[in-house]
Amino acid sequence: MNDASELPEGARAILPVRGLMFDLDGTLLLSDRSLGAYDLLPGAAATLLALKHRRVPFAVLTNGSAYAPAEQAARLRSAGLPVDDEQMFTPSSVAADHMVRHGIRRVLILGSRGVGQALRDAGVETTQTGDARASEVDAVYVGWHPDCRMTDIEAACQAIWAGAKLYVASDVPFFATKQGRTIGYSFAIVGAIRRMTRSPMILTGKPSLRALRFIAGKLRVPMRYLGVVGDDPMVETIMALRGRARAFAVTTGTTNAQQWQSLPAARQPHRILTDLGELLEHLEPTGS
Repeated sequence: MNDASELPEGARAILPVRGLMFDLDGTLLLSDRSLGAYDLLPGAAATLLALKHRRVPFAVLTNGSAYAPAEQAARLRSAGLPVDDEQMFTPSSVAADHMVRHGIRRVLILGSRGVGQALRDAGVETTQTGDARASEVDAVYVGWHPDCRMTDIEAACQAIWAGAKLYVASDVPFFATKQGRTIGYSFAIVGAIRRMTRSPMILTGKPSLRALRFIAGKLRVPMRYLGVVGDDPMVETIMALRGRARAFAVTTGTTNAQQWQSLPAARQPHRILTDLGELLEHLEPTGS
């Protein structure tokens, strides 16, 4: 069977799905702007429970980096989403894996307290702006940082000019909240740093293929059999199509049904879901 992304317009098929990767904001829930309170979206808890019952592997990958993965999972469970610690991932999870494999030992963190926890758990030393050796690092990692100051940006630039690599949790300008679109702080911060340094960046969150490969590896599912569920055509959908995974679109976040349908054929998801539970129809039968 040909890959679905290569099929002509109007004939896009979908392979059975063996595992699922869910976006969080706009797909499973809506938070407030401070990320302090959650409203679950329709069908989110029931769908995850059904996947657990069927023993279908799934993961949640958010571009949010404010909380360490285990802390984020606990917060989701408190809100009613059945997500285990080992099913929750952030860009910091991907960054830690990549940094360890590439010999990154010391990192300047631009972010709130949870941004660097996955790195520290993996044995990577982290430092903050103001530390005596803040510029003596292998990398700068930018995540959720609503209190970013010019001194933070200057410290990052000094480290990069001294040879550090630039890692970025998210390069997405907006995400969905209960109050509507909210800006992604790391997008704005990195824009300032890159304008000063002209540095290339290593993106660890969505839509990077390194993030998709990371999740596929954790679930032990080939990317072509992985379903990616999200609300943003320039994030989850483009990530899935680039990786030859299956792209499922929801209408509960940044993009409504009409906007999804108006996309060019090459950027269309494989399915637009009117109900999250429709995912269950695309699972590979048990034992096949």
